[in-house]
Amino acid sequence: MIIKEKIGNLNSFTINNQKIDHLQLEWFETNKRILHKKTQTGIELVLKFLQENQQLTQGDILYQDESTIIVVDIKGCDVLVIKPNTMFEMASICYEIGNKHLPLFYENDELLIPFEQPIYKLLTAQGYNVQVDKRKLLQPLKTTVLPHGSSETLFSKILKLTTTNE
Repeated sequence: MIIKEKIGNLNSFTINNQKIDHLQLEWFETNKRILHKKTQTGIELVLKFLQENQQLTQGDILYQDESTIIVVDIKGCDVLVIKPNTMFEMASICYEIGNKHLPLFYENDELLIPFEQPIYKLLTAQGYNVQVDKRKLLQPLKTTVLPHGSSETLFSKILKLTTTNE
């Protein structure tokens, strides 16, 4: 079965007598444009999202008929959990993580990062309180970088102004 767009989300959807079949995804698969997966009951799906920045989230509905609804379920994984004490600490941690180009998630005043031993050692060595836990990574922090083909960013405009020869 080919899925080209999501229908909605369970949060704002009425379920009649349909069974819910979950499509389990890893956190890093939620922004893939083409993906081949099987649901928990074994239905083969091919996700082909043609729009840029298609982001699947927990509870997104991909298919519906009279008896079945196929819903996205994001798997939990090992994460680093950091709860900064101050805004300065928040900025410093975000800088360290961003400088390493690692994905960053935010939930309930906590920063979450997929577990990696080197970043764990770095952050604990710098004195931050870092815990290891198993969680679903659901709220990625958005960057200011626009996807390819989008209008110019402020950065690209500044760069163009400062590099032109006059």
